[in-house]
Amino acid sequence: MEIKIIGIRNIPLIKKGDDLSQLILKAADDQNIRVDDGDILVIAETVVAKAEGNVINLKSIEPGKRAHELAKLTGKEVELVEAIIGESNEIVKVGPDFIISETKHGFVCANAGIDESNVEKGLATPIPVNPDFSAQEIRIKIEEKTQKKIALIISDTQGRAFREGAIGTAIGVSGMEPLWDRCGEFDLYGRELKTTSIAVADELSSAASLVMGQGNEGIPVVIIRGVSYFKKLQNEGATINPLVRPKKYDVFRD
Repeated sequence: MEIKIIGIRNIPLIKKGDDLSQLILKAADDQNIRVDDGDILVIAETVVAKAEGNVINLKSIEPGKRAHELAKLTGKEVELVEAIIGESNEIVKVGPDFIISETKHGFVCANAGIDESNVEKGLATPIPVNPDFSAQEIRIKIEEKTQKKIALIISDTQGRAFREGAIGTAIGVSGMEPLWDRCGEFDLYGRELKTTSIAVADELSSAASLVMGQGNEGIPVVIIRGVSYFKKLQNEGATINPLVRPKKYDVFRD
């Protein structure tokens, strides 16, 4: 299997109300790239949040008592801490320079997924309100305009428990299952796989991150082409939910 990871360049800075599907296809066309059947588009959550107007003005926030307490513990700006609290169901862990929380979506990550990069100073972008719906809306528009069947992933940059560094992680999906259950298949020695499930949406998000970068690369959209298991996992009703471990099975949370 050969996989191509194609970065879409020259997508303009996104504003509220922008049609991402139109901008993506225009930029791809300028690179002589055509969307094809089986392509998987990975889009950075920041541009989705900006297009939807889901941007926090940190200067307008009035922090509460809890925010002041956590700001002292973490060294973070108190307005940012209040924004984290507002986007969270639960504060899970707090340390000298971090806040791990469960977002309203059920994701456990740093800072409730709020991102201060690639936006103007004083602003921040939280995770889209409904990443699956956002992914579905963009996918359907692109499919209508291209007459091709694709999948679409919205990605975020997140850390991992017990590992340093951050990687691309899927927070929304449309058009294919995010989890590939391979139980019942066999390994090279004929042993049946009993517990093997692959977080393919996260793997694809991490692969896309190699091209997107985390700085001023200016590549918020990537096409991944040649994924052999696309048809096996194709599902227009898929959501990110299979990747979210229920709290009762989270053995690392108190």
